[in-house]
Amino acid sequence: MPSEYPGLIMLERLQKILSAAGIASRRAAEEIITAGRVAVNGKVVTELGSRADPAQDRITVDGKALRAEGVRSYIVLNKPVGYVTTLKDPQGRPVVTDLLKGIKERVYPVGRLDYNTEGVLLLTNDGELANRLAHPRHEVDKEYMVRVRGSVAPEQLQHLGAGVDLEDGRSAPAVVNLVRESENNSWISITIHEGRYRQVRRMCEAVGLSVVRLKRSRYGILETGDLKPGEFRFLAPAEVDGLRALCKLAGRSVALSKTPILREERKGGGKR
Repeated sequence: MPSEYPGLIMLERLQKILSAAGIASRRAAEEIITAGRVAVNGKVVTELGSRADPAQDRITVDGKALRAEGVRSYIVLNKPVGYVTTLKDPQGRPVVTDLLKGIKERVYPVGRLDYNTEGVLLLTNDGELANRLAHPRHEVDKEYMVRVRGSVAPEQLQHLGAGVDLEDGRSAPAVVNLVRESENNSWISITIHEGRYRQVRRMCEAVGLSVVRLKRSRYGILETGDLKPGEFRFLAPAEVDGLRALCKLAGRSVALSKTPILREERKGGGKR
């Protein structure tokens, strides 16, 4: 959109521009810049403090021009086991965006679920919202259903809830409940607001519990609902507003994609 004031230059940091354009999260955008993949008006830029005017300058990533900020897409996917939460995997494993058949906009995952973890995953090209949701200070709840071997002692539940010592520091207090148990397996729910690498698995291991299955049942206000593994849907405007409220973003500042709900067909039966 042309500036209201002709000749006014609106400079922004390149990593912010890339994130707002849906290229990557702000942290990943910094890596793209330092790798020499970004050019402004034909000149490669590798310095993180560099600024540009997205309305005036031609900004390219890997030779492809950025599109002007416009329609935003917000997708909730029921991630199945056997996919990595990234846009490209060096080992050639399936990535979550492989499941988004029919989606024209480039979206990227908010946060990460590891290869063997399933459940709620948000994908969007709204860089500002993604950065806010992922930032620890906003303490967005993430609820997990965990199946562990054998029974669970009350002391183990209390320890998980109070916080456990991990290699990267003590975990914050969590909400932990025993859902059901049998002689062979037990189900517990764990709600955390941190987002460390394999955190729930490591917490369980720290108190002597062996995880058999791990599913994220809720991310903030989002749940899988009736989505089967591998299926996805677009968020309703009220859901986007709810996510923005969680991380203290006022109002809805961008247009939402009006692409109809799509579901990915499940291929084969295979073991999970």
